[in-house]
Amino acid sequence: MIQRRVLSDVRERLRSQAAVALIGPRQVGKTTLARQIADEVNGAYFDLESSSDRSMVAEPALNLEPLEDKLVVLDEIHRAPEIFRELRGMIDRGRRRGRRTGRFLILGSASMDLLHQSGESLAGRIAYVPLDPIDASEVPADTVAQSALWARGGFPDSYTAPTDELSLAYRRDLVRTYLQRDVSAFGRRVPEETLGRLWTMLAHSQGTRLNAARLASGLGVSAPTVANYIDLLVDLLLVRRLRPCHSNVGKRMVKAPRVYVRDSGILHALLGLRDIRAVVGHPVVGPSWEGFAIETLLSVAPYPTHPSYYRTARGAEIDLVLELPGKSRPWAVEFKRTMNPSRALGKGFHSARKDLSPERSFVVYAGQERYLLAHDVEAISLKDMAGLVREA
Repeated sequence: MIQRRVLSDVRERLRSQAAVALIGPRQVGKTTLARQIADEVNGAYFDLESSSDRSMVAEPALNLEPLEDKLVVLDEIHRAPEIFRELRGMIDRGRRRGRRTGRFLILGSASMDLLHQSGESLAGRIAYVPLDPIDASEVPADTVAQSALWARGGFPDSYTAPTDELSLAYRRDLVRTYLQRDVSAFGRRVPEETLGRLWTMLAHSQGTRLNAARLASGLGVSAPTVANYIDLLVDLLLVRRLRPCHSNVGKRMVKAPRVYVRDSGILHALLGLRDIRAVVGHPVVGPSWEGFAIETLLSVAPYPTHPSYYRTARGAEIDLVLELPGKSRPWAVEFKRTMNPSRALGKGFHSARKDLSPERSFVVYAGQERYLLAHDVEAISLKDMAGLVREA
């Protein structure tokens, strides 16, 4: 499955910028999308995991410069980070000759904080387009489809696998690939077993506030080492750190971020949960669904949206605060995996709303109907909420 809006975004950015970076975790469909675009314009594709293609790119004056009239796709760019310096020169020379847009499509399996070379060398010459796993807005709203996506996660081969067993096997292999190949590919010397244990510990504490000291004690390493390892998982787009909201409300605020394994299917694989029945019977069910919903909303949110959560020392709390572009006040979003969200709302949510005075407030729940729970608080399905955020 290719997200149509991402395909449209990449085409639009290529018409206005010399280089576009398509960023997302491995195996979400970046290569399929890039090949489709390259085929449309008769472009040239280089897979930098291939030694022969890396050798060609290592001689840019000989093999890339003559392709000035074509779109050049460079897949797995982290395999040849030195190429960024050359790209800048080729882009500038092309501009002087009148070729200003659509030169390079760069694919990366990590955040741009990790692929920092492009930010340093191609400033003003590159646009970024994220490609996330499949989210709840892209599948039918019925319970079967949504539950399958939640249980299996959004990696296309996992979601579309013929059986739950094959889906789980795919995700376990993906976890193994990250630990055995991708970490070292990005130049980090991290013990595979230690990082795997940390990843699993984060899965068990899905959606809780980060306690690096506790994790460090369980792993037998220092708290700064744990923080560095989590940084790596964040950079590889596998873990999300949701920052606390810094609102000037005169309250004592919780300062630690909440940490989520971003893909629900990977979360369930780390916990050994084979199917939806295992998921709903496990203590992680609530935090898992919350993380799944957060990833859906952030994948469709307009740029630049600033997400956070709100929590005071006295217990006033909102799961997700969205500061949307062009809006003076935030949106407050609470997540309740229940068919009767009115019974699940506590005083903490209402206290937090008084503190923040959000423009709109929502409770995303497991049903399909949309209705008012209280004054200015709407109950809404995840799919409908995603539509509102996308159009905000």
